[in-house]
Amino acid sequence: MIVRLRRALRWQALPLLAGFAVVALIITARAILAEAQIADRDASREAIEAQQTLSSLLSLAQDAETGQRGYLLTGEKNYLLPYQHAVEALPALLKRVDEMFPVGSDRAQQVAGIKDALARKQAELAETIRLYDTGNTAKALDIVRGGRGKLDMDQIRANIDAIRRIDGANLAARAERMEQIEGWLRIGSFAALLGIFLLGIYTIRQSSRRFREVADAQDALSAKNAALLNEIYTREKAESQLRQVQKMEAVGQLTGGIAHDFNNMLAVITSAMNLAQRKLARGEHDVQSFVEAAADAAARAANLTARLLAFSRQQPLAPQIIDANRLVTGMSNLLRRTLGHAIEIETVLAGGLWKTHADPSQVENAIINLAVNARDAMDEEGKLTIETANCHLDEAYAAAHPEVKAGQYVMIAVTDTGAGMAADIKAFEPFFTTKPATKGTGLGLSQVFGFVKQSGGHVKIYSEPGEGTTIRIYLSRFTGPEEAAPPVKTGGRSDVPATETVLLVEDDARVRASTAAALLELGYTVIEAAGGDEALEKLGQNAAIALMLTDIVMPGMNGRQLAEQARKQSPSLKVVFMTGFTRNAVVHNGVLDHDVHFIAKPFTLEQLAAKLRDALA
Repeated sequence: MIVRLRRALRWQALPLLAGFAVVALIITARAILAEAQIADRDASREAIEAQQTLSSLLSLAQDAETGQRGYLLTGEKNYLLPYQHAVEALPALLKRVDEMFPVGSDRAQQVAGIKDALARKQAELAETIRLYDTGNTAKALDIVRGGRGKLDMDQIRANIDAIRRIDGANLAARAERMEQIEGWLRIGSFAALLGIFLLGIYTIRQSSRRFREVADAQDALSAKNAALLNEIYTREKAESQLRQVQKMEAVGQLTGGIAHDFNNMLAVITSAMNLAQRKLARGEHDVQSFVEAAADAAARAANLTARLLAFSRQQPLAPQIIDANRLVTGMSNLLRRTLGHAIEIETVLAGGLWKTHADPSQVENAIINLAVNARDAMDEEGKLTIETANCHLDEAYAAAHPEVKAGQYVMIAVTDTGAGMAADIKAFEPFFTTKPATKGTGLGLSQVFGFVKQSGGHVKIYSEPGEGTTIRIYLSRFTGPEEAAPPVKTGGRSDVPATETVLLVEDDARVRASTAAALLELGYTVIEAAGGDEALEKLGQNAAIALMLTDIVMPGMNGRQLAEQARKQSPSLKVVFMTGFTRNAVVHNGVLDHDVHFIAKPFTLEQLAAKLRDALA
């Protein structure tokens, strides 16, 4: 419909365009005729000016002759004044004549005759006056009576009359042509007005018809738009339902994986605790193996939670300026112990490597995770290469990877000689693994992915079946000033006797009881509080409190607010935060706040002892 309408409008526009072309032609012709008329007027004005100049030339010649005759007859010098004036004025006037009648014009011959006769006449006048002044009056009068001067004046007059006749004929021709031009201009103006009037009528009629056609097309388009909107709504609704189904499938896969792994760990813990209870009830005390099994399962459960937080980019990070070359070099012994001697390890470290800003412990964890995955892919025999390099991800790469910001990056690559992966494998999805059930949880790459994204970086997999795998981590280049290395803390030893008083703030009674027992086991004096208000009250009552160990997520006043109020009462009070989920109280944009002591739940007795000694130091 729209195509047909456009074609019809194009054909309808042809007469309009032709009409405008005719009007434009008439206006152009009128402009040309007007220019010709102006040229004729200028030529007429120049002819009149030329006639006036020639008349002035003849008048000067006559004045010179009159002054000469008066002087010869009377001898009075006053009679020479017109002659002298003419002699002075003639050169400028002759120059003007030359400008008006250049060589090659139709009046050049007459002008030459005028100039020759005038030159002879001036010579005769000058000669007679000279003879008279020297006393030879008779000879001077003989020259005058000879009639040569009269002939020269007659020639001047004759040439001027010839020029006047030529100019008169030209003026008459121009006048006739100007009258014709005036007639054509009148006809052209009338034709232009008539054309504009007819074009206006035609345009109005065509516009009315076009408006009707456009209105019909708009109605048809509105109907199609309504149908299209309805189709879009239906499709969006179907896509929304599909996304919801996919989301539920993803949540189901995630919760299923979590439930599977946690149930396995809880099964170990429950079984170990039940067996230990039965043995203790019978008076048997060989329960160490059960306790160790339960502790190991609990540690694996804590590690699983940490990996899930890393994947969801909600783990607290403590970034520092990192030299990746030094970090990789320092991990060589750890990697050797982890991978075993059957794996050949090679490092390719770039010279002049840039610095980056990231959590060094998480970078180490990422490299270890990638190395362990590579070891399993190589069936514990092959070559592992760790490479560092300076890289620039350009705008083209960023356009192909919308989550990437173009710029300079420090690249850490881990390459193995294992079996490789197909391109359609979603290796970063949580609980996805190609390993046997006893070889891993499928959270290693997910944890790496979450940490790198939380750090503002990029991770990319290059792999083909049978060709091995390369995983590259890109961390943003650090360009700020170098920070001073953190001081070595000498007071954080866990074997130092604990004598301080600790205020424990925890809203969960069971967690508070177990944490209090751990503090007592470490030798601390413990004062317990179930919330912020109670903690502030007990802090005011006990000046001996040296440290406050507080949960972050509590009803009412959270741990960060409590710490701020407590330090107003006791500026020297040390504070250690503990929680299973940091939210935004002490972590902002995924980074742990400066000078914050934090310990994540669950923690071991040794971890708690080290953290408290570190804070008190």
